[in-house]
Amino acid sequence: MAKPTSPLAQRLKELIDFDKRIYFFLLLIIFLVIRYLTNTLILESIPGYESLESQGGLMFFHIFNSLGYVWTPFALLWKFTVIAFLFWSMGLMVGYKANFKELWRFALVAEMVFIFPELLRLLVYMNPSSSVSYFDIQNFEPLSVLWLVGPSNVAEKFHYPLSVLNVFELIYGAIWVLGFHAISRRTIEESALVVLIAYFLPLLLWLGFYIGAYR
Repeated sequence: MAKPTSPLAQRLKELIDFDKRIYFFLLLIIFLVIRYLTNTLILESIPGYESLESQGGLMFFHIFNSLGYVWTPFALLWKFTVIAFLFWSMGLMVGYKANFKELWRFALVAEMVFIFPELLRLLVYMNPSSSVSYFDIQNFEPLSVLWLVGPSNVAEKFHYPLSVLNVFELIYGAIWVLGFHAISRRTIEESALVVLIAYFLPLLLWLGFYIGAYR
């Protein structure tokens, strides 16, 4: 049986009680600006960038990046929906009912965590030296397992999985423990169980599938 709203849950609900539409717009703008600046740094790190740019040799990169910008809002909305569905369905499986709309809104709020790794990449390479390559910037995943071992020390098929295993994912999971606690009125321990089976387990299964299917 769900317990009454705890003081912690009440404070969290008060903290995130703002217009989510405006928040989504600001979140989207921040992501787009950071990605645009990062992509510019990546392109400028390509040897002979100015010559290639004047000859139209980077047209493919510009088209690909533009499509990425257009897709960003839809990717975010899809991610929020999938994450909310996982928490809603897995919560029901263990007997912890939570409102889907509130879960979706919290997924929107929690996404702020993933601005920081992208911002760190931009700040680290804001003034890159001449020795920094296109791949150095592209493969820089701060505070991840890939960052610790180095991309050159592992096979390419492990780059993405190791980049996903990072501190920010743990912070995201911890925030979701609080979020599920506030939304479902379950204890922190019960909420942590839901986060494990609704987020981290599917994430690990996906990474295992990615490694197995990589060609």
